[in-house]
Amino acid sequence: MHGRWAMLGVAGILFTSVGAAAGLGYPQWYEAGKVAAEGSSISFPNLVVTTFLLMGWVEGKRWADLKNPGSQGDGSFLGVTDDFKPKGNGYPGGRFFDPMGMSRGSEAQFAKYKENEVKNGRLAMVAMLGFFSQYAATGKGPIDNLSDHLADPYHVTFATNGVSLPWVQ
Repeated sequence: MHGRWAMLGVAGILFTSVGAAAGLGYPQWYEAGKVAAEGSSISFPNLVVTTFLLMGWVEGKRWADLKNPGSQGDGSFLGVTDDFKPKGNGYPGGRFFDPMGMSRGSEAQFAKYKENEVKNGRLAMVAMLGFFSQYAATGKGPIDNLSDHLADPYHVTFATNGVSLPWVQ
């Protein structure tokens, strides 16, 4: 689950960073919360409470299904059943969650897809750590740091930012 959130976060950071670098008016990921709070009619405490309630409900259902598989019904949502039938704990199936039919092949291939998802999720979690670290070190986003490095690859590296290796200046 953490890997899935990290994959979404990495994609969001990269897409908005590309949009900001292209001059499309997107905020950098580290400024997005401030921009959203300034232009929103929903107060931050209301947003936090709503998020906790909704995510708590979803995570409670997921936890109950992990403890007792199949205990949360047949996968129906608002009367729609076939499009939400689960493919195993934590792997929703049906046409809605699997529009390309990737889970309908052999079990060995499906197991390989699940393994790839875990590997990609782990890589995304490491990438998020890298994004947080490079912002702390340089005050810039990943696309800006990549542009700076490509412009001068021998002098703009992790060893020259003054934070990663403080004894090297």
